[in-house]
Amino acid sequence: MGDAGNPNDHHTGYGGVSYGYHIGTYEVTNSQYAAFLNGTAKTDTHGLYDTRMGSYHGGITRTGSSGSYTYSVKAGMGDKPVNYVSFWDAARFTNWLTSGDTENGVYVLTSGGITGNTIARDATAWNNGGVAIASKNEWHKAAYYDGSGGYWQYPTASHLITTANANYGLSVGTVTDVGTYSGDASYYGTFDQGGNVSEWNDEIVVTVTRRTSGGSYALSQASDLRNTALNNNMPTNEGSTLGFRVSSLEPIPEPSTYAAILECLGLTLALMRRKGRGTL
Repeated sequence: MGDAGNPNDHHTGYGGVSYGYHIGTYEVTNSQYAAFLNGTAKTDTHGLYDTRMGSYHGGITRTGSSGSYTYSVKAGMGDKPVNYVSFWDAARFTNWLTSGDTENGVYVLTSGGITGNTIARDATAWNNGGVAIASKNEWHKAAYYDGSGGYWQYPTASHLITTANANYGLSVGTVTDVGTYSGDASYYGTFDQGGNVSEWNDEIVVTVTRRTSGGSYALSQASDLRNTALNNNMPTNEGSTLGFRVSSLEPIPEPSTYAAILECLGLTLALMRRKGRGTL
């Protein structure tokens, strides 16, 4: 994402970003989240898996017992956005990509901070290339900015949107593969910022909630997808219409790649300990 120092959208006061950054072309998918679960949730101390992920609208199943849980992507669901995730699930996913530790990274998670909904980005971790939940400004710019100082009304690089080019407004429907709607591409080439799932942002709103953006497949109207729409949700909420997208100052690694790196590092440390060479 270039155009550093772009102005805010005068309709909302959002979208101005002073730095260049990377943002997910797509929402985080079931395949990516399943790699995260298999890397962190053998016991699932933090409730990263919602059993509804195995239901019709979800895309991940869990087998085994606590201590040896394994997670699998349902057939045909790998490229659909993960849903049934809370803000804190998303924060732990980004922490894992940053540090390999769900509790520390761009978000230093404490029980008091979670209860009080006070946790913000850690500037040091972010500036050192950490991965975050997209902020409202980062998300808004990626969705609506036109590259020349103005903003489109919709994340289709236009002032128009219909159900022919975005997954929204259906009384009966579900998530689609990310990028399915080629007409739902922003000026920067991001997809599904209109519909599919509503996405967490890391902005704290009136202390108790977090910003969500983009509307969803279920019942959202075109007005919910406009640049002027401002929505929020309790950060503990999980539902079939809630997902997220990540951002970073550096290129963002695939979770499956990161899992392999951590596995190799773990094997290296184990071998060093056996040989009496200490730890890295």
